[in-house]
Amino acid sequence: MTPARALYSAITWLAQPLLRAKLRRRAATEPGYGVAVEERFGHYPQAMDSLAPISTTGLGNPFVWVHAVSLGETRAAAILLAELRQLLPGMRLLLTHGTATGRAEGEKLLQPGDVQVWQPWDTPGAVRRFLQQFRPEIGILMETEIWPNLLAGCRQRGIPVVLANARLNAKSLAGARRLSWLSRPAYAGLAAAWAQTEADAERLRAAGARVQGVFGNLKFDVVPDAAQLAQGREWRDATGRRVVLLASSREGEEAMWLDALQSKRPPAQITLGHHAINSGVSGAGASAAALPVQWLVVPRHPQRFAQVRELIEAAGLTVSPRSTWGAAPGTADVWLGDSLGEMALYYGLSHAALLGGSYAPLGGQNLIEAAACGCPVVTGPHTFNFAEAARLACEAGAALRVKDMAEGVAVAEALVGDAPRLEEAQGRAVAFTSAHRGAALATALAVAQMLRVQVGGSGEFRQSSPSIPNKKT
Repeated sequence: MTPARALYSAITWLAQPLLRAKLRRRAATEPGYGVAVEERFGHYPQAMDSLAPISTTGLGNPFVWVHAVSLGETRAAAILLAELRQLLPGMRLLLTHGTATGRAEGEKLLQPGDVQVWQPWDTPGAVRRFLQQFRPEIGILMETEIWPNLLAGCRQRGIPVVLANARLNAKSLAGARRLSWLSRPAYAGLAAAWAQTEADAERLRAAGARVQGVFGNLKFDVVPDAAQLAQGREWRDATGRRVVLLASSREGEEAMWLDALQSKRPPAQITLGHHAINSGVSGAGASAAALPVQWLVVPRHPQRFAQVRELIEAAGLTVSPRSTWGAAPGTADVWLGDSLGEMALYYGLSHAALLGGSYAPLGGQNLIEAAACGCPVVTGPHTFNFAEAARLACEAGAALRVKDMAEGVAVAEALVGDAPRLEEAQGRAVAFTSAHRGAALATALAVAQMLRVQVGGSGEFRQSSPSIPNKKT
């Protein structure tokens, strides 16, 4: 162990009591953080011993380990897993997470023989116990997760680890360079990184990673839940009103949105292709009579559902939470999406959406799912987490960029009030996602080649070397 990693290991070991305290605090509002806490430190129930594979010879059913830290990464992993199970129908999934929302979403992906546990805290001991317990054949880290001891432990045991759907923004690269004594060996320990964009590839190389392909974003391959989408559109048509969604909002953004509703706004103009649209909005106040559209708010994090409801009601608006809906959404100034796993329903229910995380300086949320549902997006100025997807969406007319929340509200209201322009934007949204599909298959083929296997009808891993398309977005 290098002196740098020895220092890091000492810090992570000393931080364990702090982690336990943090988990207890989080569990008070999100019970999922109190589940199986010892797994985070590499301690597993004795009953789990029978689930570990017997060998790592490449035959039988070894674990394919996928790490998806949170909700967004887990949804991307679901898209990849659908392709992997087609190529490797005998595989057993070892699925790890870092957040309660990621773990809850990941439960939906499990099949008989699969195992789901927490990501081990990055101490040498926890990592060693994790790898001895499960002995995965390969590790697939989703998007951004780099842990020095975990990668070093895998390298010592000959377990290839890849970074799939990989992205690295300029801010994160700057941070990696400041800690290059620790981060560079970790990135260099990856067997491969498969980047979302050429810009991501350049930054990953600068961080020390072996970039072996630019496959695009897995999330372009998302297939919205058809039943949810149909239900949402049925409810939308029944309302007789235009519906605008504040999607995956983050802390502070709901207050910005309420301020925008309560303030007097000058007419806004937006451009879709070569068309200009005047909003004609002036002097809207926060009351039912003054709201020109039906608003739907879906906070990003479930622990904030009650807080957001209180905030909206304090502004004098009535709220109908999804949890109280029966055969149709309730009658209220604002609908509140207080459920998980129903974004296709909410996008289907909406004519257009404001992109959460992009109005506060938080980097934005994923806009691809909205586009796949035919819901055009109005994004704020902060989209550094999904810079390339946001740029491409704006160029394609699937998204519109504004300078702040007040302009975003005015632009969204204008768009949904102009039927021809709205129909055009909805069509462009669907076309945008269709044009960039293919990352899931390319990544699955790359995983198979990394394993040098292909699964035949027997369900056993067999030696093979499938070709990989180098798909670029």
